[in-house]
Amino acid sequence: MSAPSTPSAEDAEWAEELARSWVEVYKKSATTLALLRIIRRHGPLAAAGISPRFTETTGWTLTDRGLYRTLRRLADSGVLTSAKVEVARTGAKRQDFSLTPVGRAYLERIERELV
Repeated sequence: MSAPSTPSAEDAEWAEELARSWVEVYKKSATTLALLRIIRRHGPLAAAGISPRFTETTGWTLTDRGLYRTLRRLADSGVLTSAKVEVARTGAKRQDFSLTPVGRAYLERIERELV
C-alpha cells in the first residue's frame, strides 16, 4: 500500500509543527557555531560588531537580548573571554569578546563533527 500523495490537513499541520521545532533547535545550535566562527575570524569584537556580521553570515536577525544572553552563556562556560575596552573619545567601556583556548578547541571539535 502506498502513502497518499497529498497529506491530510492534520498530517500537514503535524509536519509543519515538526519542521518549526527542528528549525528552532537548529537555529540555536547554528547560532553558537556562527558566533564562534565570527569571533575567531574577526575577534576580539564587541557585540555591536558581531551582530551585523551574524546577519550577513546567516541571513538571520538576532535580538540584542538574544545575542548578549548567548555571549554570556559562552563566556560563563569558558568558551569566550571578555575584556573591558575603553572607547575612544567617550571614555565609556565596552566588552570585547574573543575565543579562549577551550573555545578554539570546542569550535574545532564541532567543525570536525560537521564534516
